[in-house]
Amino acid sequence: MEIQLWRNILCPYELAVRELVVKFEHLIDEHHRHDMYSPIESVSGRVKSVSSILEKMQRKSIPLERMEEEVEDIAGVRIICQFEEDIETVASIIAGRQDMQIKSEKDYLKHIKQSGYRSYHLIIYYTVETLEGPKRLQAEIQIRTMAMNFWATIEHSLQYKYKGDMPPHVTDRLSKAADAIISLDQEMSAVRSEIMDAQNSSLMQSNIVRDILTCIENLYKVTSQREVMKIQDEFLRIYATKDFEQLQRFHRQLDIIAEGYHVQAV
Repeated sequence: MEIQLWRNILCPYELAVRELVVKFEHLIDEHHRHDMYSPIESVSGRVKSVSSILEKMQRKSIPLERMEEEVEDIAGVRIICQFEEDIETVASIIAGRQDMQIKSEKDYLKHIKQSGYRSYHLIIYYTVETLEGPKRLQAEIQIRTMAMNFWATIEHSLQYKYKGDMPPHVTDRLSKAADAIISLDQEMSAVRSEIMDAQNSSLMQSNIVRDILTCIENLYKVTSQREVMKIQDEFLRIYATKDFEQLQRFHRQLDIIAEGYHVQAV
């Protein structure tokens, strides 16, 4: 196949990856804007290289004309979660979307691979708009915790180094590391509520501080610099106390002050 034809084939997949990453990042932003814990910690994507596609086709005896039907992971998206419980939540979110249709699922959490690999895989159908019109293609979504992703990244590098034929002592160490990852995820799940409370409090404070600073900046337009400096000094004093309840009260009072100045300006 000519290089130009490969580019034409892969172009819609590159578009799909970009769109999917943006959509999942938007989900993260929506949760944060509403002071909610996001089950998605981060998201990334990639289009499989031509050499990787050819290697997979050769390994699985896939004819060229069947490539787009049988190579399901040309487009790949990886979603990282903090906790194992979040994986099911993210899978449910994807299942409920109108723009993504689940074709198949592989649960390597319940059915751990012999190597120790753990992750949750979805193959979805996704439609992109091209010059030739809409194109429905397949994409793989991998959902895993940060700990699982760390292990999988190392394992992938070792598989590449040893061409899939790792020495027994390396395989044994990887297996032990996989057991340690399971224990780590379980420990994190045990204190999940405490971690989420801490993160939500931090997010709420960050949003309140952002709103206060925006409000103070807007006040410069409707009142004297002297008055704004007094408000700013009070904010800095309260912020230094690290008293969240006091910061919330100041935020509410500032909203009332700002509304008063807005009415005067009108």
